[in-house]
Amino acid sequence: MPGLIHGTSRMRPLLFVTGWLFFGIGAVGVVVPGLPTVPLMLAALWCFARSSRRFHDWLYHLPTFGPPLQDWRDHGVIPLRAKVVAMITMSASLIYMLFFTAMTVELKALVVAIMVLAGAYILRQPSRATS
Repeated sequence: MPGLIHGTSRMRPLLFVTGWLFFGIGAVGVVVPGLPTVPLMLAALWCFARSSRRFHDWLYHLPTFGPPLQDWRDHGVIPLRAKVVAMITMSASLIYMLFFTAMTVELKALVVAIMVLAGAYILRQPSRATS
């Protein structure tokens, strides 16, 4: 892709290793329910875009992970299944935090606000590409 911006030469090895770390955890998310695959693949893609054009292009065109990454880039799509998993996971985390942790009220309010904003953003994104 011509628009890739590569990181500084000192950061490339770190970004490359981090990209593989995100890729590995994201690949585990294919079989582990609740572990977000596409966001981790997006993070891996970002790292590879700044460290290795070869691996960026490989991941972007990989039959398993490429289409969701392309849908996100081209249309801002978050699939319905991912939205449902995100909302359930965020709700469960929020309930746990509110009722079973000893956090200050201010910190709980901050986390609630962040989760509400994140949830609203996720729900506002299209669930499939419109041509």
